[in-house]
Amino acid sequence: MTNRPIRIAPSILSADFSRLGEEVVALDNAGADYFHVDIMDGHFVPNISFGPGVMQSIRKLTKKPFDVHLMIAPVDPYVSAFAKAGADSITVHAEAGPHLHRTLQAIRAEGKRTGVAINPATPLSAVEHILDDIDLLLVMSINPGFGGQTFIPHAMEKIRLANALIGNRPIELEVDGGVSAANAGELAQAGINVFVAGTAILGGNDTSTYASRIAAIRDAATTIRA
Repeated sequence: MTNRPIRIAPSILSADFSRLGEEVVALDNAGADYFHVDIMDGHFVPNISFGPGVMQSIRKLTKKPFDVHLMIAPVDPYVSAFAKAGADSITVHAEAGPHLHRTLQAIRAEGKRTGVAINPATPLSAVEHILDDIDLLLVMSINPGFGGQTFIPHAMEKIRLANALIGNRPIELEVDGGVSAANAGELAQAGINVFVAGTAILGGNDTSTYASRIAAIRDAATTIRA
């Protein structure tokens, strides 16, 4: 797992929504590997972001993969809409529906990569029996719903355990919450290869800084592997 390519996935939740298209183009040019698209419903999490229409409007601005994180419940009725809006991978929370395996089948039926997210209090056992049905495992290192939160320290051990559970399966291990150049090295050592970062990249919304911020996270993650 630790040999999987490092991917930096800026969270567009931290973008300046008054110029969202410009932000997407700037992040693309700055070296983003994925775009992490946080979808919040104000029910499963205490915030509302945007829907498939907004996502579809920015899809044409980049060819980079859209890593779509659905923080909504029930999630099943919306899988198809976000797939059609341009998602490349769709990650759902283990608690967001009664039948996780069925939800993953629905995502796969849309031709998309499958992912499961586990919250800080969600045990890894929640995904143990569906590992062979996913392409990505997202370990939340904050409670989902808002950007700018601090990394929860005990998430690091959970990441190590998740990496061991994945073993040699071709599954990307992603982290979301409080990620920065300061902890990217330790996260990479623990097994992370996809780094979701909002404030650490987009804080201040100065597009001239995005490339250096992305590079700093990438450098910290890759140096530890050398």
